[in-house]
Amino acid sequence: MLAAPALDALALNPTQFLGIPLALIGAVFLSIGAQLQHRGVAKVDDASAGDAAAGGLDFAQLRMLLQRPSWVTGTLMLGAAIVLQLTSLAFAPLIVVQPLGAFALVVTSIVNARVTRSALNRLSVLAICLCVAGVGAFVLIAAFQAREVPIQERELVEVLSILGAVLVLFALGFAAMRRHMRALVYVVGAGVLYGFVATLAKVVIARLEQRDVDWLTAVCVVALVAAVVLGAYFVQNAYASGPPDLVIAGLTVIDPMVAVTIGIAILNEAAQAQFWAVIVWPLTGVLAIAGVVLLARHHPQVKP
Repeated sequence: MLAAPALDALALNPTQFLGIPLALIGAVFLSIGAQLQHRGVAKVDDASAGDAAAGGLDFAQLRMLLQRPSWVTGTLMLGAAIVLQLTSLAFAPLIVVQPLGAFALVVTSIVNARVTRSALNRLSVLAICLCVAGVGAFVLIAAFQAREVPIQERELVEVLSILGAVLVLFALGFAAMRRHMRALVYVVGAGVLYGFVATLAKVVIARLEQRDVDWLTAVCVVALVAAVVLGAYFVQNAYASGPPDLVIAGLTVIDPMVAVTIGIAILNEAAQAQFWAVIVWPLTGVLAIAGVVLLARHHPQVKP
């Protein structure tokens, strides 16, 4: 049984309930957009004799994507999904809305299986269940235990420094190993980068609302754009070498976990967390990540 404070936290008024259908519609848009983008990348990959999957998309292939109606439509749907997700957060609490993003993984898996006429095997179904259960429990605990605190400049510099190191490492790693990178590597890279994007976006919005615009805010915007561009490029390469449900699994698992981990380790948002949460938190993360790895190894459409 939940304690009285927990019940109060879960109680929604009629207006807050509007966030639930908005989040679910956004998840559907996300899954269909991923399917359409995957189709566009696959056609470009076929036209390039598999070069995209082998060594990453080049500039010519990126221009070809802009000429694919399916890819452009998918990109627009992904943009609409982001708008719906942000709008849903304006209505409902994070504890209600955020776990619903995992619904996109279920929809994507079903849609992809029907479009490609390739039924999911038992291990793939198990992997999807692990992802949904793990990320749902992870975010649920975070919503109850984490506390939002003002971000000081020192902490913001730490986040920017770590993101700068991550960007350099990913860029160098891609340049050196692009011929040997698999879909899972691209998915993990995109998830990590988008986790930083969520954190920086929150910081930039807060600073703009407070009219605290300085050089550090400008650096945040530049870093945010760089992470978005590299993360989007990784996502497109993941589509070229893996199924769309693997990409969505990685993003819906790794992205929120990275953002929450930053909040715990750097922003001190879990300073008041109870002992049981500190123990269970990493276990739920391991559960979800195990689902992503299992899906990457046993999904019937993963390329060798």
